Amino acid sequence: MPGREARPAVEAQLLLASCKGGGPMQKRFLFFLALLLIVSLGLLAACGQPTPEVIKETVVVKETVVVEKKPVKLVMSFVPSGDTQQIITGGEAIERLLEEKTGYEIDTNVATSYAAVVEAMGAGNADIGWLNTFGYILAHEKYGVEVILATVRFGRPYYTGQIIVRADSGIKTLEDLKGKTMCWVDPLSTSGYVIPRVMLQAAGIDPDKDFAKTVEAGSHNNVVIAVYNGDCDAGATYVDARRTVEKDLPDVMEKVAVIAESPQIPNDTVSVRKDLPPEVVETIKKALLEIAQTEEGKEALKQVYEIEDLVEVDDSFYDGFRATLDAAGVNIEELAK
Repeated sequence: MPGREARPAVEAQLLLASCKGGGPMQKRFLFFLALLLIVSLGLLAACGQPTPEVIKETVVVKETVVVEKKPVKLVMSFVPSGDTQQIITGGEAIERLLEEKTGYEIDTNVATSYAAVVEAMGAGNADIGWLNTFGYILAHEKYGVEVILATVRFGRPYYTGQIIVRADSGIKTLEDLKGKTMCWVDPLSTSGYVIPRVMLQAAGIDPDKDFAKTVEAGSHNNVVIAVYNGDCDAGATYVDARRTVEKDLPDVMEKVAVIAESPQIPNDTVSVRKDLPPEVVETIKKALLEIAQTEEGKEALKQVYEIEDLVEVDDSFYDGFRATLDAAGVNIEELAK
């Protein structure tokens, strides 16, 4: 309190004043007494100061949990429509380019049949399928597989099929094929089986009864080689599969002749399984379109299926082809069972 602090100060001043009078001993005594009072005043003032408040602070350390993002792993399957080793080489190049573009981990394979890719996508064992046209139609109907891209050859996303014979065989028309040996590619091949059968039926030939023998060669290349070698009298391929074996058979364009061509068929596809996340689908689509514009990408696509480019399409792109199949009596729903 102010009153308590002022009283010793006044007393000290009085004592100091008293020192001026009196004898030496008295002056010395009073001087030390005054000094003692001053020191006591300082201590009293210090004791009167408030005690600093100690603030206790609790520090909460938050632990940051880092959730490691799992890499996207995909399986990409190719149908065996050409030379298997070439498809593997080109497919692996596309795989590498896709991994670089997307950061995904991709495993590539070439199936043993067209149907194997369809079934793998239906079972979730293949995420991306390079499906032929009819294979896609069936996979969409059966498993909800969706097309994201169509291939481009000769500047267009359409192609035609052809029926070929040896030039020296004497066979000139489709009607001449009765009683002959016929080479097919695969039961799910669009131009190597489905459409040629429609063409033959229109010409009055029953493809199940009017041939002496039928052979499933497994690829378009193999059909051309079988006809060239005389193992089959005729065969069905896309236009113009003869070019794919010209390096090994330089005279194939002269030795093997075309006797009929099909109407236009929408080109083969890059398709994805039903439940693939939309963001993954978009990433794959965007990456493939970009890859198709690079020199390295063009080379890989050409090696796979003689592809020049890729174009974005949706399922409606194949509606016209569905109508053709329906008019020919091909029941997709029945085949999908």
